[in-house]
Amino acid sequence: MKFFADTADIAEIRDLAALGLADGVTTNPSLVAASGRDFMALIKEICAVVPGPVSAEVAATDEAGMRREADVLRAIAGNVVIKLPLTLEGLKVCSALTAEGTQTNVTLCFSAAQAILAAKAGATYVSPFVGRLDDVGARGMGLIAEILEIYRHYPDFTTQVLVASIRSPMHIVEAARLGAGVVTAPPAVLRQLAVHPLTDKGLAAFVEAWAKTGQKIVS
Repeated sequence: MKFFADTADIAEIRDLAALGLADGVTTNPSLVAASGRDFMALIKEICAVVPGPVSAEVAATDEAGMRREADVLRAIAGNVVIKLPLTLEGLKVCSALTAEGTQTNVTLCFSAAQAILAAKAGATYVSPFVGRLDDVGARGMGLIAEILEIYRHYPDFTTQVLVASIRSPMHIVEAARLGAGVVTAPPAVLRQLAVHPLTDKGLAAFVEAWAKTGQKIVS
């Protein structure tokens, strides 16, 4: 399973990359606004830190506008993935960019029907938002199971399911159990995967026992 960091915080990205927990990065307008950084400069810097896919989202909503912005964004670096909304206009742009060899991430997916359209348009990734579905009483991970089941029936569908809007480590574990190949999560959630109270308790016991020996491994 690949981990994408869902953040525009360059310090967080550098730290996760050093930990081996940043196979890629996803950004969105909200994250960029929170960073306070210039969008173009930020994407360029992220692409230099992380050699994997870096999703940069268009701001326009019409086909012509999205296409113009995509041309600018993909010129930043070879690992830029153009992030597009799952609308009919977005799917048109996705199909055109795919034909040109540009990687795409179709975002704001909330149904299996939408995921089928993303695959038909040749999207590199489709991003179903599990947390937002959970928020309205639906079962987000149920959608992931549906999409993966559908995609397995059709070898011609090459779109990867990028599980998004992750709120907890259990979302990541459930996605892994279902066989999702990629998740994107906030840095704090990725780090929480390493946390368990029994690990902390065991380590404290080992440290205490070692101190009683009076020994040192390095003088």
